[in-house]
Amino acid sequence: MTNAYGPGSPFYVEGPGSPMDFCEKVAEMSGGRLTIQHFAAGELIPALEGFDAVRSGAVEMNAANAYFWAGRLPAAQYFTTVPFGMNFQGTNAWLYHGGGQELWDELYEPLGLKALPMGNTGVQMTGWFRDPIETVADFDGLKMRIPGLAGKVYADLGVDVQLLPGGEIFPALERGVIDAAEFVGPYQDRRLGLQNAAKYYYTTGWHEPSNTTELLIGKAAWDSLPADLQAIVSTAAMASNLESHTWSEANNASALKDLVDNEGVIANVLPEEVVAELKTVTERVLEEGAAADPATRKVHDAYMAFKAEHGAWADVSEAPLFKMPS
Repeated sequence: MTNAYGPGSPFYVEGPGSPMDFCEKVAEMSGGRLTIQHFAAGELIPALEGFDAVRSGAVEMNAANAYFWAGRLPAAQYFTTVPFGMNFQGTNAWLYHGGGQELWDELYEPLGLKALPMGNTGVQMTGWFRDPIETVADFDGLKMRIPGLAGKVYADLGVDVQLLPGGEIFPALERGVIDAAEFVGPYQDRRLGLQNAAKYYYTTGWHEPSNTTELLIGKAAWDSLPADLQAIVSTAAMASNLESHTWSEANNASALKDLVDNEGVIANVLPEEVVAELKTVTERVLEEGAAADPATRKVHDAYMAFKAEHGAWADVSEAPLFKMPS
């Protein structure tokens, strides 16, 4: 297994629910019948070359995020995150029980690939900015590291969008090569030292209300496994999906408090008028993408239909709870 993230990265490489933890789960659950050797980014191949490595058969697995393959498969982005889309609960309900996994299989099978969800950060922070964001106009001309569909939204607002691996974000932000950067959340952003390169830290999570880690498997390797080992891989991936999310939820609060109290970080919510414009642009960008590609149209429509259904239930079940006095 190769990985898009560098050695030592919590969540994305090591720790509870990580790809390395997944490999250990598979070995233990299979009694050593199936072992997986893990290579972080740069140890075997460069960070974002896992898709081609698995497709060519050079390796059997890769851990990354499907939106990194947007240039090849625009529809793949929906299997990582969708701006103003579903949270962790909704995303996993769609993938496991709402037809999402079947659409993922349909998209990847012609390329000889199989994918499974293997992690989720939950909602992410909007990102780090060297200067405050007060109006939509402040995005115009900004150089920002941001992947996925949100990058297309920002580009529509005049942002010079950069796709950088995690290990390259801090030096680019520190040197002023970029003006802003989005990575994950307080715990992992602090580890990269982003607070030492920018002080304005914004939230709403509009761009990534959840973020799914993709376990990419060569279809030939997958098909060669007997049914019980396939079940072990699937179950270990599901366990890692849950464990990684709960780990994130358990660690981000204290990390954010530390950043604000001890590192001089200014944490704010994006202004309402900025969020409203981002939502308007998002709707247009998503519709344009769906109109340009039949596979994207199919995934988009299925995702949005499930989102509407799940959202109606959330309005009845969770929304009243969150509105109760604390």
